[in-house]
Amino acid sequence: MNTINGALFQRMLESGANNLTNKFPEIDALNVFPVPDGDTGTNMSLTFNAGVKDAKSCTSSDVSEIAKVLSKGLLMGARGNSGVITSQIFRGLAQGLEGIAEVNGFQLANALVNGSRVAYKAVMRPVEGTILTVIREAADYTYAYASQTADVTCVQVMDKMVEEAIASLKRTPELLPVLKEVGVVDSGGAGLVTILQGFQSALKGEVIPRKENNESNEVAGASLENEEFGYCTEFIVRLNDSAKMSFQEEVLREALANIGNSIVCVQDEDIVKVHVHTLTPGEALNLGQRYGEFVKLKIENMQEQHENIMINAAKEETVPQETKAEPSEYAIITVAAGDGLAAMFKELRADIVISGGQTMNPSTEDFVEAIKKVNAKHIFLLPNNSNIVLAAQQAASVMEEESITVIPSKTIPQGLSACIMFNPDVDVDTNVTEMKEALSNVTTGQVTYAIKDTTFEGMEIKAGDYMGIMEKDIVVSTSDMSVATKRLIDLIVKEDSEIVTLIYGEGVDEAQANEIAAYIEDKHDIEVEMNCGNQPVYSYIIGVE
Repeated sequence: MNTINGALFQRMLESGANNLTNKFPEIDALNVFPVPDGDTGTNMSLTFNAGVKDAKSCTSSDVSEIAKVLSKGLLMGARGNSGVITSQIFRGLAQGLEGIAEVNGFQLANALVNGSRVAYKAVMRPVEGTILTVIREAADYTYAYASQTADVTCVQVMDKMVEEAIASLKRTPELLPVLKEVGVVDSGGAGLVTILQGFQSALKGEVIPRKENNESNEVAGASLENEEFGYCTEFIVRLNDSAKMSFQEEVLREALANIGNSIVCVQDEDIVKVHVHTLTPGEALNLGQRYGEFVKLKIENMQEQHENIMINAAKEETVPQETKAEPSEYAIITVAAGDGLAAMFKELRADIVISGGQTMNPSTEDFVEAIKKVNAKHIFLLPNNSNIVLAAQQAASVMEEESITVIPSKTIPQGLSACIMFNPDVDVDTNVTEMKEALSNVTTGQVTYAIKDTTFEGMEIKAGDYMGIMEKDIVVSTSDMSVATKRLIDLIVKEDSEIVTLIYGEGVDEAQANEIAAYIEDKHDIEVEMNCGNQPVYSYIIGVE
């Protein structure tokens, strides 16, 4: 194929999106940490499908026009750091294709290089051994080849691009030691290779189709009519006599992966605990019931939770513009998963709490819609997760007519501490200084399940263990949740610590949390503030100041 016209470009995009949707569970599984939040594949798939959906509806036959539509869709649909970087790669590609109706091989190679450059500029501190390395090395290699090849075709360019992207991906463990230790390649880079392979296949006349089992589960990896997260489905099953002999976590986990994401599946003797986000909770329950009787089950509509959290802000839209009140001086928009956490932020003056967090990264558009719903002279965005910061920053750049500051909170305790330091009676600069300073004054601990056997920095971790995570490091791994929590707290609390905020999540009852609070007070003689956060995935979130 010598050139690419608009129709072929749309087929390439469709093929890339389908390939990514088909393979997102494999990409999620490349998560370095053995925690139930490996969502790179999910985020990239949701992001890319959002852009491709718009691009496929574009009626222009001009490649540059389709690329512009794609870029805007990706920009607004971007979720997580991997999604934001992906959106920036294709933003650069669109810039490189500006004014080109039908693309030749050299123009394609040049546009891919521009995609690499734009993506690097979007990240404040680029890390090598990631998707950024893969796009840069592959694009530079391909451009050099195209520059030296007369009448280079688009097929030749894409073949070289895929060839070097795969080679670069295989080298990522040599650049990031943590990848090498765990024995995986970079998940974002793997997602990019998957997209490029879809392009390559379409260029050769074969658009990769979307697999049926993923079509029934678009929430996990495709562009949705309802771009939320279906149902949070949790259950505990007591294994029957037959299942005690034959049950395998991997088999159930793979079956759940066909209908959902954010999967936790842990066996403890004759008890199996399951957590999954799915559009078809009945199917999840049917899978569980094959093995025994339910001890406990819970199904929550995450779309409804999101709407309930946003409803007060949405009411403002029903007020005619001319009767709206004068804008307030400030507004705070923050992110949290769990009704209890949302209530905590509301008590600390948050105007809107976007439903999301570790396994549910909100998109750029989620932030933009929230920004549109507040009526304030200055807006603070608190992402409360390191994987959401880029999406918040991208939303701020999209809404450049608004006065917005992103306070780069990377954990829930950091976000709460920043909110506490917010003062509505002082100026913007003072608030920014105080809120950002608050981030460094809190140490965060989290307790969650391990979803696979692995080794992390020399620590042997078994699937089903409870892990204590201090900031970004796994510091404890044991089969007992209470023991893991106490050991984590002993590591976090220092002589000069003044207060511990203990937030217990789903699956933890008040009596268990009270026992932990009593332990902290008795051993460390420090004030404890305990709250029910109802957060998924993490049994406890702990902030120490």
